[in-house]
Amino acid sequence: MARCTAPRNGHRTASGRENCPACRSGSRGYRSYSSPYSSRSYSSPGYSGGGRSSGGGSSSGGSRPSWSPSGSSVMYTTAEVRALTPIRRSVEARTPPPDPRDVFLCHAWDDRGGAAKELHDLLESRNVSVWFSEKDVLLGSTLLREIDKGLVKSRVGVVLVTPALLERLQGEGIADKELSVLLATDLLVPIVHDTTYEALRDVSPMLASRSGLSTAEGTMTNVAAKLAELISL
Repeated sequence: MARCTAPRNGHRTASGRENCPACRSGSRGYRSYSSPYSSRSYSSPGYSGGGRSSGGGSSSGGSRPSWSPSGSSVMYTTAEVRALTPIRRSVEARTPPPDPRDVFLCHAWDDRGGAAKELHDLLESRNVSVWFSEKDVLLGSTLLREIDKGLVKSRVGVVLVTPALLERLQGEGIADKELSVLLATDLLVPIVHDTTYEALRDVSPMLASRSGLSTAEGTMTNVAAKLAELISL
């Protein structure tokens, strides 16, 4: 009678069982075991898609924030939803100021006819009222005082972070003063355009610590759509 080789060689594999003279006759009925969880991916509840790092990395998939209207085609990364949710809560909780504006647009002087004007026009086309120095600071008025009034009556502050703004912030000009006020609030949304969070971190670590939106994730049109949904009540 053939002797089982299990004590010496083991039977953990089908080949080991097949090579055993005592057990090979029953090897056809052997099946390997696999965990029922091994082929399933786990996703955290509460999110419908992938995310990105708060510093602006790319991602796949999308999420739907609670404030996005049904039927909207605008998609967010999970990191964008996470970053914008506290701002949305502040917008909802804040008592609207007299003669409110939806957005205060902080930008570099050099961007007034380029990226800043593009974002302003896209927001206005979505019925978002924007405080924009190019139209709201009248000739002969005090610039800093007009900026103060614009900050007070705006629902959220948007900082358009571009290479020009990074250069201006190092010079501590008007944009730097606007940013100092916005950093003291919980209603600040950085928009990174044609630069990176890493470059911003070298100039303003405090602003870089605020997660926001980036045109690296989509077009300026897409950014404007997300801002419009964010402030819509």
